Amino acid sequence: MKFGVLQFFSWPERRVPLQTVYARALERIEIMDQSGYDAVWLAEHHFTGYSVCPSVHLMALQAASRTKNLRIGTAVSLAALYHPLRLAEEVALLDVLTGGRINWGAGRGFDPAEFRAFGVPVEESAARFREAVEIVLAAWQSERLSWQGKYWTFEDLEVLPKPHQDPHPPVWVAATSRSAVEWAASRGFSILMDPHATHAELARKREFYRESLEANGHSIAGRELPMARLFAVAETDAEAEAVARRGAAWTVGAYVNPEKSSGHAVGADRHFTEPVRDPVERYLDGVIVYGTPERVIDQLRALREEMFLDSLLCAHLSHASFELFTERVLPAFV
Repeated sequence: MKFGVLQFFSWPERRVPLQTVYARALERIEIMDQSGYDAVWLAEHHFTGYSVCPSVHLMALQAASRTKNLRIGTAVSLAALYHPLRLAEEVALLDVLTGGRINWGAGRGFDPAEFRAFGVPVEESAARFREAVEIVLAAWQSERLSWQGKYWTFEDLEVLPKPHQDPHPPVWVAATSRSAVEWAASRGFSILMDPHATHAELARKREFYRESLEANGHSIAGRELPMARLFAVAETDAEAEAVARRGAAWTVGAYVNPEKSSGHAVGADRHFTEPVRDPVERYLDGVIVYGTPERVIDQLRALREEMFLDSLLCAHLSHASFELFTERVLPAFV
């Protein structure tokens, strides 16, 4: 099993200076580089204290400067909010400057506030995201790029630099809804699976993805499909549950907020999601992995069988959880 970290830059209640949030995260990334993790994946968000990282590309360069072995992933570049040529240039430059350590994850986003602020109509966001991804890949693989699409048109451009990795960095797309999974499978893209679905929902999504791949002449064999899970690890189960409950309440208030739901937010797709219940209890019952290190090891072994979990993205709900996971859970698998 591969282990990565889905790194947020959360600023709950603004209890500490923002510089401290960044410093602590970068210290964790240095530890990851020396501890057997495969990659850190950086989360892009705008206009929220849930994660104050508006540029995953700038943050990726900072993370790369402090590490030697760790792959640096974007989870995700919110492609619908970018001009695709600028996105192609920035990620390619990042790949060159890091010596080819970049994993590119692209996503559409879900927050109407982001779309409004960047002038992207919500109803166009999915189509803009998909066209942007296609343009980035074409820019990387074409000596000179000509493109005529619904939203962008270019003629005979040499987009530089080209990525260090040949033909380009590994690519994943975030896919939460049925339509997103179907599109990714139709194009043969590998997918990133989110930290807010339940374990059962992720298992159903992976099976639907496998079926959709095969229907389009592709295979799931050999693909790395990172699944993000929230973690709370402590010396006792009671302490871990307390961390998990606080984390769930913060997440529900800051991220899975009904005010942010445009009909496309986390949990909006009825094909994968379970009936709505108390949101905090939902996280405790089937989303967050929590307990003592020994209990978490047992849970991960079970999930490896139940969900075909072979690439895990850990999103830790406290620094102590990260430390215990790194010191006492990770060695059981790597």
